[in-house]
Amino acid sequence: MPEPISGADVVVESLVRHGVDVVFAYPGGASMPLHQSLTRYADRIRTVLPRHEQGGGFAAEGYARSTGKCGVCIATSGPGATNLVTSIADAKMDSIPLLAITGQVKTPVIGSDAFQETPIVEVCRGITKHHYLVTRAEDLPRVMKEAFHIATTGRPGPVLIDLPKDVQEAHIVPDYDVPMDLPGYRLPEGKPDPEKIRQLAEAIRRARRPVIYAGGGVIASGASEELHQLVKKTGIPVALTVMGLGGFSSYEPECLDMLGMHGTVYANYAVNDADLLIALGVRFDDRVTGKLSEFAKRATIAHIDIDPSEINKNKVAHIGIVADLKAALQELNRIVQPPEDLSEWWEQIHRWKKDNPLSYDKQYPGILPQYAIEELCRITREQNPIIAVGVGQHQMWTAQFWKFQSPRTFLSSSGLGAMGFGLPAAMGAQAAHPGRLVIDIDGDGSLLINVQEMATCYCEKLPVKVMLLNNQHLGMVVQWEDRFHQGNRAHTYLGPIDQPEARGQGNGKLPERWYPDFVTIAKGFHWGAATVQRKEDLTGALEEMLSYDGPFLLDVHVPYQEHVLPMIPSGATVRELIKQ
Repeated sequence: MPEPISGADVVVESLVRHGVDVVFAYPGGASMPLHQSLTRYADRIRTVLPRHEQGGGFAAEGYARSTGKCGVCIATSGPGATNLVTSIADAKMDSIPLLAITGQVKTPVIGSDAFQETPIVEVCRGITKHHYLVTRAEDLPRVMKEAFHIATTGRPGPVLIDLPKDVQEAHIVPDYDVPMDLPGYRLPEGKPDPEKIRQLAEAIRRARRPVIYAGGGVIASGASEELHQLVKKTGIPVALTVMGLGGFSSYEPECLDMLGMHGTVYANYAVNDADLLIALGVRFDDRVTGKLSEFAKRATIAHIDIDPSEINKNKVAHIGIVADLKAALQELNRIVQPPEDLSEWWEQIHRWKKDNPLSYDKQYPGILPQYAIEELCRITREQNPIIAVGVGQHQMWTAQFWKFQSPRTFLSSSGLGAMGFGLPAAMGAQAAHPGRLVIDIDGDGSLLINVQEMATCYCEKLPVKVMLLNNQHLGMVVQWEDRFHQGNRAHTYLGPIDQPEARGQGNGKLPERWYPDFVTIAKGFHWGAATVQRKEDLTGALEEMLSYDGPFLLDVHVPYQEHVLPMIPSGATVRELIKQ
């Protein structure tokens, strides 16, 4: 008869059995048994101690987004658990497989407002794919098995397991082969309806102005190669969402780059004029569609998605296919024939590309953000780095000007738009890929939200590189102030309040001494660090950052007046597109 083991050991053994090799875990009173168990499994699971639970949650996402595996984060009860909420919501919005384990007060005192008690299952009910409050240690093997199954199958998403301390401490003889009990969880078969695939193939054959609209589902399903095959067989151009970047190489001639609010003019024009829009693993998000009734209004819409609730949710699909995208594209590639003649369509697209390229003032004497991103992309192309971003202008400029070659190389809080995502996401990706170049392209507002994770990177020997595009403002909000609020500065200047820019009365120039001093901050965390202001110094500074043995921050001073263009205002149409 096997010896009984603690519930905490059952949980950690289950992690091992599900292939988990890294967890991001911040301890506290209600999760101490889990951490004691993790020390006993240190030869099989690396435990990374973040400096904030939100950082740990975003790091687990970075691990998941860059590998396709389920990321795991652990926190204690009460404030520890609530600090995970943003990362759980982020994983739900972007369909990221995440297992969040929280400690909870002992079962006899649940509901009594005990010290550090929060009903975290209730808090997270609307932002998880599924959730558990485990009250019997005997249920742990089944719950762990189910949690991984739910998080990683169908449309991926976050699962929360709340573990009272007495359940962690109880001793049982576990049965890891226990069957799952999920009567309400029904997965689509994955295989597409053959008749609908034939309908789509026929629509492609008849199309004269087709466009593929590809999103995060391409990456989640591992369908990048199948998408590439479809494009090469048919010659159809591809427009990508933020979540889809990397799902089709930016270097391919058929790539129209990103569409939507800050997408390319040619991608948005092509979708607007399309007679067939093939939507692959997307959700017709408002940042893509603008005014929904006007989006691709002349097109036959084919929509393939693993989640049946997405079909016809925002936009009615003439051909709706519920299936695993990889399987659907494999079937489509088997029978598809190219359209008869796309020459006129491609001539039009080439005119749009020629007349409306992504551009910026290349004669500007200082460093513009777009130039810094392009230069970093140029000198790291052969290394094909993993790029993480925060949220704001720098995020959109990276989406526009970085050339993504392969899937799982762009880590972005896309649906939720959570500032502070970039550094911990890069940290998680670096833990997953020890020998890989991982770069966080960040803004000063976003970086400060989780700046404490610099300590984690140093102590855990995670050599993340940060290119900080520092403009002393909340840049995207400033852009909207300029465009829609007559330039009135409403608490978007990040410098000292006695500076004129704090009152919207500045002369457009930033003070000589920028605040905060990010180089001093980075060096305080034992990072390498440098600052650069002159354009002629940028390449050398980037090379110094890349060659440094350890984490490094390069503080790049950029002007705050620069806007992310093109731009379709929220709720508007391509006819209201702003080019300058």
